[in-house]
Amino acid sequence: EVQLVESGGGLVQPGGSLRLSCAASGFAFRLYDMSWVRQAPGKGLERVSAIGSLGTSTTYADSVKGRFTISRDNAKNTLYLQMKSLQPEDTAVYYCARGGVSGTDYRGQGTQVTVSS
Repeated sequence: EVQLVESGGGLVQPGGSLRLSCAASGFAFRLYDMSWVRQAPGKGLERVSAIGSLGTSTTYADSVKGRFTISRDNAKNTLYLQMKSLQPEDTAVYYCARGGVSGTDYRGQGTQVTVSS
């Protein structure tokens, strides 16, 4: 059974940082591209970032480019998203998803990120 469990969300002030983690199990993590997607209140899903299976290729939404960094540790079956210079518009539920820019098939339950003073 594919499982993706996100952690690391919370409340942070504008300009602050957070690091999200996603623990993957039930599939060969090292063979899959992975993504972080988010859903802000009242809006649809947005792909924030994606990373290739080897961790050498990454893509970012224009809205987070230069502020967010995606990475992975295939030995630990874990995906990460380092977020800095957070802004109120980054407030959303963040999901880890299996798959990359071609599409995703599973995602976790999500972790809430709230940016507010």
